[in-house]
Amino acid sequence: MSTRILLISGSTRPGSTNTAVLRTLAAVAPDGVSAELYTGLTEIPAFVPGDTPSPPAVADLRERLEAADAVLICSPEYAGFMPGSLKNLLEWTVGTADLYEKPVAWINAAADGRGDGAVASLRTVLGYVGADIVESACHRITVLGDMVGPDGTIPDTAVREQLSEVAAAIAGHLTDHSPS
Repeated sequence: MSTRILLISGSTRPGSTNTAVLRTLAAVAPDGVSAELYTGLTEIPAFVPGDTPSPPAVADLRERLEAADAVLICSPEYAGFMPGSLKNLLEWTVGTADLYEKPVAWINAAADGRGDGAVASLRTVLGYVGADIVESACHRITVLGDMVGPDGTIPDTAVREQLSEVAAAIAGHLTDHSPS
């Protein structure tokens, strides 16, 4: 059985290093791990509590979350927190428990001393929604813009190895916490 990881970039910027990190992880995921990059962040409408039925983009997100065994987020920091578009996506999961007990991890791709506010706000929201935070897979893997190749992935061997290890840690967490 393959581990399915949904990859969510908190960046809406074309050429984002955060998206490149996730695209690279999908390319280097170890055998038995499939990783899908979610590309609908800009399609998610503003959260409206009680909005039913779900808007189509939200229904699609929920289907992808349901199909995934785990979620991995890589997000920039804007104004000291995670971007509003990512927070909005997460707000859509509150009332429907889409992330409740779902294994979730993150990668902070910012240079040392940056991105900690995004991680702190992400940790707060994920705690609120009851996500199972996979601490062993939460890492800082610094990626600068000039490290991204023309294909939108990161050719650096050390970064690729670290990303493969993150995917393996998520798969290991799922194996260790699966019902017997």
